[in-house]
Amino acid sequence: MTLFDRYLLRTFLRVLLVSFISLTGLYIIIDLFGNLEELLAYAEREGSLLQVVASYYGARVLSFFDRTSGLLALLAAIFTITWFQRSNELTAVMAAGIPKCRIVRPLIAASVAVAVLAAANRELGLPPVRDKLGRNAQDWLGERAQRLTPRRDNRTRILIAGRATVAAGRQIVQPSFRLPAAFAPFGRQLVAREASYQPAGPEHPGGYRLDGVTQPANIADLPTGYADDQPVILTPRDHSWLAPDQCFVVSDVTFEHLGSDAAWRQYASTKELLGAVRNPSLDYGADTRVELHRRFVQPLLDVTLLFLGLPLVLARSSRNLFVAAAQCLLLMLAFVVVVLTCQTIGNTVLVSPALAAWLPLMVFVPPAYVAAARRWE
Repeated sequence: MTLFDRYLLRTFLRVLLVSFISLTGLYIIIDLFGNLEELLAYAEREGSLLQVVASYYGARVLSFFDRTSGLLALLAAIFTITWFQRSNELTAVMAAGIPKCRIVRPLIAASVAVAVLAAANRELGLPPVRDKLGRNAQDWLGERAQRLTPRRDNRTRILIAGRATVAAGRQIVQPSFRLPAAFAPFGRQLVAREASYQPAGPEHPGGYRLDGVTQPANIADLPTGYADDQPVILTPRDHSWLAPDQCFVVSDVTFEHLGSDAAWRQYASTKELLGAVRNPSLDYGADTRVELHRRFVQPLLDVTLLFLGLPLVLARSSRNLFVAAAQCLLLMLAFVVVVLTCQTIGNTVLVSPALAAWLPLMVFVPPAYVAAARRWE
């Protein structure tokens, strides 16, 4: 790496960090004033307002970076080149016989590194804080009851329903699991006081433990219910770890799958999305498949956006930073509109999910290549 490359990279990183810190700080300040009363109430229980604010906004900073990484990289690259032009350094370097493609090479490498960092954040940073991102300041601890939308386990055909869910304990309040005809000895449904999701352990697979079962009333006397030779409804008669008024319903529909599908898809890792698509108990449609393909396309889209934006600056005779920023924002707006439009038609099954996710690349890569070939000679 030459001295010239290090000079450009330092400018790029300064602009990137200043832009990210400024936008993130503005977002936190605006949101903090709107939720200050709730956060102060939580601070009285947790012991420190700083601790609550750090925990609440720490997860949201990762989400904010995920949404703005492509724009930030483009802004940093355009500002670096514009500043280079403004100080007449670009003219001097080109007069020395250095082509534009050589000048922008470190900026391209830095933008690719930002795209890779954003991809790593999606896979490693966001999934562990998914629960925090799914809660607002009014229910930060997940103690409020939320409406439960019934979801069917497609493998066992059991409809998981109830009055509400409580995220803190991964509980269903007043569950009523509607049963198919294969479980006729249990009646038409299982009704209990509450149900809690239990991950797989040595005594049972993953599923829901129902406490205070009231229907059927003789749950302790019934044998375990099977579907396709697999135990599904475990009863106290055959499993000593269950109390007389308990039963256990085996299900691959986890507690997270009972919440918001959109939030889960957005913050799940690629491995989790693949597992959900292949899970026979779930019925995720085209929108999840579009999101899965988008994970592979997004880093390429971030780099493509850079190749669209840099030629605009290199072709300009003006050296106004504000004009460069305006052009960058307009380009980003058009780019986002096309990407969201493609995802929408993929979610509505007008085209295949794979085509919907990859279509923006087909639209933008040719003009990006032509613009770069003309301006970087």
